[in-house]
Parts: sequence; structure tokens; C-alpha cells
Amino acid sequence: MLRLIWNTSTRIRTFMRVWMPTNILLDALRTRRGLRWGIPAMLLSAGYFTIAYWCTTLIADGGPGWLHLIVLLCIINAFKFLINGPITAARLMSIRRRERKHDRSCRQAPSAPVGHEALPDNEHGTAYLGRTSGALRT
Repeated sequence: MLRLIWNTSTRIRTFMRVWMPTNILLDALRTRRGLRWGIPAMLLSAGYFTIAYWCTTLIADGGPGWLHLIVLLCIINAFKFLINGPITAARLMSIRRRERKHDRSCRQAPSAPVGHEALPDNEHGTAYLGRTSGALRT
């Protein structure tokens, strides 16, 4: 029984990740290129809350009961985008801090010789083995 529940929930999650537009958009926002769009994407939650409010007014005026599902779906999606905004902002700051730290360490480190031609005589060590590039052969 537990195995059946586990497999069913896994398949439902996979279906939701692949086919539901909000999940696709949230996956795109979690990439490095999409992190900067996390805060503007929070504005989508206002649209979802507006749709949920509109559906509740329709329900209150005697609309069909299945609109409750639309209200629930809109509220869930709105909170997804509200929560994702600060998370992507924090991840973007963390990644940019890490990139700045990496750039600073690359600039401060002394540059190693690019080719074996930069080292005089036989200072190449045991790895050199007497090889030279074709341009140096005469």
C-alpha cells in the first residue's frame, strides 16, 4: 500500500513539473539566467489573487461549485510566486557574491607561464620530457 502511494505521488509530481505552466516558469526562474526575474515574477501573484477574488464573488452570487477548485489553484500559485521571489533574490545575491570572490581570487593569483617556452633551459621538471612544439623545431 505504501509503495502504491509513493509511486502515485511520484508520478503526479512528475506530471506537474513537466506540464503545469507555473511549475515550468518556476523551474526557469531557478536557473542562473532566471534568478534576476524572481522579484518581477512576484507580480504574477497579484494576478492570481485577483482571479481568486473574482471567482469567490462569482461563487457568492450563485456560481457553480467547481469554481472553488479554481480559487484554490489560484491561491496556491500566488503563494508559490510570493515565496519564490525572496528565495531567488537571496540565491542571486549568494551567487553574485561567490562570483565576485572568485574574480578577485583570479586577479590576485600570480599567473603561471602559459607554455613551456616561457621557462628558461630545463626548469620544466620531469614532466617536460624534452618535447617542443612544432613551431620551435628547426
